[in-house]
Amino acid sequence: MNETFFFPCKSNNSSSTPDFTLITGDGFVDHHSFGAAIIARYIQSLDFSVKIIAQPDWRNPALLADEEPPRCAVLVTAGNIDSMVNHYTSSRKLRREDAYSPGGAVGQRPDRASIAYANLARQVFKGVPVILGGLEASLRRLSHYDYWQDKVRKSVLLDSKADLLIYGMGEKAVKEICLRFKAARETGESVNLNFIRGTVHTVKEVPEDAVVLPSFEDISVNSPESKRLYAESVMVQYRNTDPITALSLVEPCGERFVLQNPPQMPLSTAEMDKVYELPFTGRQGDCYSEEITGLREVKFSITSSRGCFGSCNFCALTFHQGRHISARSHESILAEVRRLTKDPDFKGIIHDVGGPTANFRKNPCEKMGEKGACLDRRCLAPQICKNMIVDHSEYLDLLRKIRKIPGVKKVFIRSGIRFDYLVEDSDEEFFRELCEHHVSGQLKVAPEHNSDKVLAFMGKPKSSVYKKFQSRFDEINSQLGKKQFLVPYYISAHPGADLHDAIDLALELKRSKFIPDQVQDFYPTPGSVSTCMYYTEIDPFTMNPIHVPKANSEKGLQKALLHFHKPENRSKVILALKHAGRMDLAGTLLGENSHPQQRQGSRVRQDSIHRSGKKRRSR
Repeated sequence: MNETFFFPCKSNNSSSTPDFTLITGDGFVDHHSFGAAIIARYIQSLDFSVKIIAQPDWRNPALLADEEPPRCAVLVTAGNIDSMVNHYTSSRKLRREDAYSPGGAVGQRPDRASIAYANLARQVFKGVPVILGGLEASLRRLSHYDYWQDKVRKSVLLDSKADLLIYGMGEKAVKEICLRFKAARETGESVNLNFIRGTVHTVKEVPEDAVVLPSFEDISVNSPESKRLYAESVMVQYRNTDPITALSLVEPCGERFVLQNPPQMPLSTAEMDKVYELPFTGRQGDCYSEEITGLREVKFSITSSRGCFGSCNFCALTFHQGRHISARSHESILAEVRRLTKDPDFKGIIHDVGGPTANFRKNPCEKMGEKGACLDRRCLAPQICKNMIVDHSEYLDLLRKIRKIPGVKKVFIRSGIRFDYLVEDSDEEFFRELCEHHVSGQLKVAPEHNSDKVLAFMGKPKSSVYKKFQSRFDEINSQLGKKQFLVPYYISAHPGADLHDAIDLALELKRSKFIPDQVQDFYPTPGSVSTCMYYTEIDPFTMNPIHVPKANSEKGLQKALLHFHKPENRSKVILALKHAGRMDLAGTLLGENSHPQQRQGSRVRQDSIHRSGKKRRSR
């Protein structure tokens, strides 16, 4: 497409030569849910100009021949999600739609877009520094298991031959980069982009205070010892994700060393407000004749926080945004809501007020803000930490204020509620108002499984916690006279889960008359502990071996068991029961007329039935 968008700086509006050129794999949307827009607007606020090139044809550099080289650097991002996840399902099949491309068209970005775009930038803008950023680069910043090639790949910084990689949320690193370019411009000296927190670069020697990881050569060999070293490396990385306690990490690769500097400190409330109050238009580029559907769900949603201290093993947030919570002020959020009410497309519905986890608006305890997150303990699993301060009053106050704004009819919460945190709140005022005002008939939650063994491998609390929440949700809705349903999210074939676990979950679904719409087959994406488990078949926390469903046959059987009510899955369910030696359950699971049939898109009108769907959170 090669669509371009220019954001001039205040002091030099007349110049068409940008300070930075930003190449993105997404169609351009000027909304703060899109990383390219945030970085472009933020750089502009620092009085630098930015030109965005959205979805350029990486196969034909000649199409960019007329583009002027930027004064400072080329910034490269694959887009809002990893390009391989964007292109392929968990069964490695091509997806039929791309929500971040106009008209949902597929094929508008390359596989491993960070590498392809960096190569394009070096060809077109010779001699200009190339800086990687975005989720794909962040989660591939060191050697990582690549599910699609079934091997360990080296740092994307090396494969792309970029000069620098920004990981995590990039505003502070980008600001320091801009200041260094400004200083170099004033002094005439060359710019030094090394040793910036939240970045990765190569060095010739190992710094004295750095932790040396196993080399790429040692962890990329497909052998038991190599996989054990890989698991050990992932654990060192996991324990160095906190900005207060993390040390620099060095990974040898050939004759070079990849240096990961400690993470940037999380944004303060004032800094968060500044970012989200930048002059976003909230619209896609005018040059597009077709809709970018990724905007639809977030256009009238409010980002209120970043970070998640839940630390689920299958989620990459620990390695990307981190466990510290950054939250916007009430004043900033209310001002944004008032602006939305003036949008001609606004129908009175705020779709969401949240973040990675909607009801996380502050750190779980005072210690985290002072000394950092615990290195070897989780806040919520296997049970809630005794030091956690559970309090929804500030978030409830915010929601009440939003409900009172003229023009707002409904305020929903769709980005996910941590039920394990919610049920620990001794004050049920938020729980009641959540059910009364903020559920659109269905509330999405993530129990993930019912097996305590599997939940432990996931880093989730025991199943009894979800059952307690489920029971109280039903009781409160009954008291309110509302017919509302939970929409649980389940994962099949997670590392550590076997056919017996899937059978037990299917039986529980059967007993509760629960009809799952969709079940997510575990997807080994870069940057999660569960992906390490999948590749190594080791629990990296204990270094003990675990069962991992890898063969498509077993993965398919586990998923079919959770869709046991579908006629097309009957043969797979029987085969799974035979393999598990549980044919005695065939009549229970597959008995005639023993399970209500759900029609696509219809609502089941029974109080005892909870319908399930899928909500992919930003991991």
